[in-house]
Amino acid sequence: MISKATMRLILRWVHLILAIPILGYIYSPFQELPNYAPLTRFVFVPIIMLAGYWMWRGFVFAIIGVALWLASYRLFGVVGTVLSQVALFTVWKIWLVIRARRARQT
Repeated sequence: MISKATMRLILRWVHLILAIPILGYIYSPFQELPNYAPLTRFVFVPIIMLAGYWMWRGFVFAIIGVALWLASYRLFGVVGTVLSQVALFTVWKIWLVIRARRARQT
């Protein structure tokens, strides 16, 4: 079994290394963007999000966040995707507040 520290180190490096193609996508000439767009949108960004969410809130939150990202991008485009992530964070915060209040009552 991998220790938590080793898993965090692996996730951190995956997160950092996969950010390199994103920089290439951002700084590449405009004519080359269609070549990189699908790979960036559907591979690199979701894996970076998965690693980041996993380090921040755990595996379950990471899977939910990335699945929501991919589905909302496919169905609603960029604006819907950003709003879905805002809604996810809002629901997460509400759940944490409710859980804390219940813990104080008992």
